[in-house]
Formats: sequence, C-alpha cells, structure tokens
Amino acid sequence: MRQNSLPLFLFLGTSWLAAQPGSDMRKVVIPQFGGGTMAQPPIRTGAERTELWMPMLKGKKLGLVVNPTSRIGNTHLVDTIRRSGHQITRIFAPEHGFRGEAANGQKVSSGIDEASGLPVVSLYGKHYRPSAEEMLGIDLMVFDIQDVGVRYYTYISTLHYIMESCRDAGIPLLVLDRPNPNGYYVDGPMLDPAFKSFVGMHPIPLVHGMSVGELARMINGKGWLGGKDTCRLQVIPMQFYHHNRRYKLPVPPSPNLPNMESVRLYPSLGIFEGTVMSIGRGTDFPFQTIGAPWMKEGSLSYTPQDIAGKAINPPFKAQLCHGLDLREFARGYLETAGQLYLDWIILTYKECPDKATYFNPFFDKLAGGTGLRTAIVAGKTAESIRAGWQPAIRQFLKERQPYMLYEWIPGAGLQD
Repeated sequence: MRQNSLPLFLFLGTSWLAAQPGSDMRKVVIPQFGGGTMAQPPIRTGAERTELWMPMLKGKKLGLVVNPTSRIGNTHLVDTIRRSGHQITRIFAPEHGFRGEAANGQKVSSGIDEASGLPVVSLYGKHYRPSAEEMLGIDLMVFDIQDVGVRYYTYISTLHYIMESCRDAGIPLLVLDRPNPNGYYVDGPMLDPAFKSFVGMHPIPLVHGMSVGELARMINGKGWLGGKDTCRLQVIPMQFYHHNRRYKLPVPPSPNLPNMESVRLYPSLGIFEGTVMSIGRGTDFPFQTIGAPWMKEGSLSYTPQDIAGKAINPPFKAQLCHGLDLREFARGYLETAGQLYLDWIILTYKECPDKATYFNPFFDKLAGGTGLRTAIVAGKTAESIRAGWQPAIRQFLKERQPYMLYEWIPGAGLQD
C-alpha cells in the first residue's frame, strides 16, 4: 500500500474553483517517510493552510459545519473567518452541538448562538440533513470537524448528509482536512447494507484508516450519495502528515473522549455501547475502562454518576463497578499493534452471569451486521473472527486507493 507519489486532488464531479486564486493544489508536496531520522515539521491541518482556502471565500456567503474542534491554534474557525471580513450565513452543528456541550444522544435544538449572534442549525436527533430552505443564501459550504476514524462516530454521517444537501442545492463543499488519530490501521467488519444507519452509512470497515477529506472523496467517487450527480467537492489537504504519524488532538473531539487514551481505545470500546457493560461513562475516565458490578477481572473500582454535558443515566449509575483499567494499554500496545481489540468483549461476554441480556439491539447497528455478535456467542476466538474480515478488508484497500491523499505503511504503528 505504500506509494512514492500521490495525486493531491481528484476533482470528482464538477472541477469547481479551478480558476479561483489559490485553488491550484498541484504544488503542494506531501513528504515521504519510512526510515529517515530527520525531525519532521509540525503537521499543518487544512484549516491552518489559510493561504490555500481563504481566497476562495471572497464575495461568498458561507455555511459552516463546525464544532469546538474547528480551530486554528486557539482561535475558532468562525472567529478567523469573521475577522477576515467574510460573511457567514449559517452554522450547522453535528452531534454534541456547535459548542460541544451536549452529552451523547442528547437533543440539541437549533437557534441563535449567543456568543456570535449567528443562526445555528442542529443536525442531530430527527434532523440529520439540511433542508433546501436551510441551504438558501449559501454560496459555499465549509466543513471542518475533527474525526477519530471509526465508522460509528457520527461526524462522518453528518458529512454524508451535508454532501447530499450541497449536491441537491448545487452548492460547492470545501473540506478542511484533519488527521485521523486512528488512521494507522484498518480493521473490523464491513457494513452490511441492511444495517445502514446514522452510526454506519458506508460500506467500509469499522476502522477505516482514512481522513475526512479522503472519505469525502471516496463517498463522491463511489456514488454513495445515490443518483448520478456528485457533490462539487474540494479538499484542502494537510501538510507534513502521513497516516502513521503521531498526532495529539488539541481539542477533545467529543465530551466523552477527553484524552488520547480514550481516542485510541474508542474503536474497541465504542462497540460496548451495544452491551450491558459500563465503559466509564459518568466517571473522569470515559472510554478507558470496562466494568460491571459483577465483573471479577481487573483492579479498578468506580461508581458512575450523572455528569452535566457528558453523561445522563450512565450504565450502572450509582452502583459500584469493578473492571479493567485500560489507560496504560492504550499508551502502549494499541499504538504499536494497531488493531480492533476483541479479547475484552469475548472475556466480558463469558463472565456475564446473564448472557441473554449481554447484547442490546444497538449492538448489530454499531457492528454493521450480525456477524460479530453471532461469532462471540458461538465462542470463536479473536484471531478467527479477525481472519474472517480479511478478504473484505483487502478489497476495501484496493477500492479506496484512488481517493487517498496521504502515505500509509501497514503494520508500522505510530511514528513520531
């Protein structure tokens, strides 16, 4: 999968803005890596490369898809754009809201943002897709949100619906790309189309190894928006980034992913949302433990409680739980092995005193089908389950190749 050179842009659909100042990305260079010892320059996100995209905003009324991660240094993208004299018509907010103050699953209402005075449209709850009316008055849509590289993390579902609305309204979409902190590996079951939902919209592995910009290009190129037309998409790539490069997120991507340990563990622990287990919601270490009142393995004890903006009625609320402390594991093994770790769910299923209640109906949606659940119930090992995924993953890697922007060395883990 290693490449010696990569095209920085494939204009999928209409090649828009080709004549605009700053729109020629052919001079952008992605550095090669693998064997050199020279210190690399800091990663520059797409948002930080203002010299490439700021000229594109001139004279346009803007829609922004943003949240607290949409920053250039310590300055929010909204403030950067407004200070540059450009006009923002409307803000679109994903799960957790524009200011990131809503817990998972909590409804966020549309309204006026008090700090900026701008109208905010919530794209969570029953309203995932901007309506034609909400797209009125917008000449260019800008998407800038930090993702974590897992199929059921809903920001990429919001991206999909934004692309649909932009296509239907004939509005160009500009994606400011950001690193995928779990982009150094690809693993997990492919989505069964029969289980398509807001926590799984695309036929990709559970851990897909792509940046948001790369995935947007694949959504367009593979025709996953439906119909013959594509979104008028342009991606501002990162500089000095490759998929094996370590990157510490400067802002938590959501309320219950407060640090890099939780981000590393999220691909393996998010699936537990479809089980009876606690994964630390309602504690100071969400997505860094697995526990239950009846669990015997592990040395960690904790009592989940409501936490405003983070946890509402967490599993085993006010009950003493015992379980595994996974923080050191995240800082060590996962950063080198790079895989969806299945031993924990196999272990806890075996230990659960009432196996009939271990899985809830949400599990198959998160997993993207029934295969993982039935394999665990059948007593299959992690190795045999993972082996069953490999043919589909190999095919996916071939199909995604035309849309990749950054180099990747399989099995190399994370590099500084």
